[in-house]
Amino acid sequence: MRLRNVKNKEEVLNNCSFLINDPKAYKGKWKKLFNNNNPIYIEIGMGKGDFIIENALKFPDINFIGIEKYDSVIVHAIEKVENKIPNLYLIRMDAIEIDEVFSKEIDIVYLNFSDPWPKKRHASRRLTSKVFLKKYDYIFKGKKTIIMKTDNTSLFEYSLVSLSNYGYKLEQVCFDLENHEELFNIKTEYEKKFSSLGYKILYLKANK
Repeated sequence: MRLRNVKNKEEVLNNCSFLINDPKAYKGKWKKLFNNNNPIYIEIGMGKGDFIIENALKFPDINFIGIEKYDSVIVHAIEKVENKIPNLYLIRMDAIEIDEVFSKEIDIVYLNFSDPWPKKRHASRRLTSKVFLKKYDYIFKGKKTIIMKTDNTSLFEYSLVSLSNYGYKLEQVCFDLENHEELFNIKTEYEKKFSSLGYKILYLKANK
């Protein structure tokens, strides 16, 4: 991924009241940070934030956490929030550390347009690989729910198999989300662009 440097990036990051710089300090304590016992949904790889921000605004009784690895990307999300949203926090971190940040606290994990890591030798880096599914075991509070969207057919097929082999039940599987209006959908910025170009968006919801 080639990232453009963002002007005043450090200033934006340092002055953001809803960006968590030390997420490991909140492990097991996220409900105290939100000051309620509402469900917590996380998006791993939130990009520029359209999805997680709109969800937080639309569902005030659910707590949302957006996770993004790259500073230059998360800045764009921060700049979209005019006033602090009480049920939204953002984290800069690599997803591989997810089990060091949460402990039996998460209700839903969103995986939107994750890096497909197409080479076979990189399969373990995919966010639906057994490596990550094991990590998610430690962060889910009870019932495990993963919702995924992608335009990458190979990643989608891999994920269907990986989730099934790991004991997840595929509750919903859709091969053209744009034409399934019965499925509630908030679009990511990536999704808006590629849907307009005619790309089919693949969707699944899996429970364990």
